[in-house]
Amino acid sequence: MSCSVILLARTPSPDVTVAAAARLCYSDVSAVDLVQSESAEKVKGLLRHLRKSGHFSPFEHASFTFAVDGLSRVASHQLVRHRIASFSQQSQRYVSMTEPDVIVPPSIEADEELRSRFAEAVRDAHGLYTEMVARGIPKEDARFILPHGWSTRLVMTMNARELHHFFTVRLCRRAQWEIRALARKMLLLVREEAPLLFDTAGPPP
Repeated sequence: MSCSVILLARTPSPDVTVAAAARLCYSDVSAVDLVQSESAEKVKGLLRHLRKSGHFSPFEHASFTFAVDGLSRVASHQLVRHRIASFSQQSQRYVSMTEPDVIVPPSIEADEELRSRFAEAVRDAHGLYTEMVARGIPKEDARFILPHGWSTRLVMTMNARELHHFFTVRLCRRAQWEIRALARKMLLLVREEAPLLFDTAGPPP
């Protein structure tokens, strides 16, 4: 099972916005004039220079907001370690977990016996959760029985600088499979909208 990722919103003309912000530092004209005068070739060259020189602060002027569904809480805990970002996550305190919905790792999915036992353990945990809620236990307490693999939803916003860092560490082969798959989908989405900003994004070769 793979999570779904949708790009909800972004800074208009992110490539040009970042280039204009960088050029403004050394220009005597307004940011509006700079935006209007930028060409694709000039933007591409400037962004390449910014990356090469390690001057990433202009990248912070472009932000991207994603809706993510079907991610485990294991992966969401990894996500929130990226502190230069904003997150809003589905609450197990207020939302009833009415159906078992757990992300199964491929290594477990591939073993028929373990997959069956895994599913049984999830059903047992969810059954006890449902019983506790029915008997008046607050959802915020009953949720303690639910596994880390429980599926969640969230909205997150990152600027282009943090996204570059995110893609560097989360597309690395050392990253866990689930967050790596999420990062791949996010990179494809932002490259469609800002190809010059993210043409070299990802782990070092």
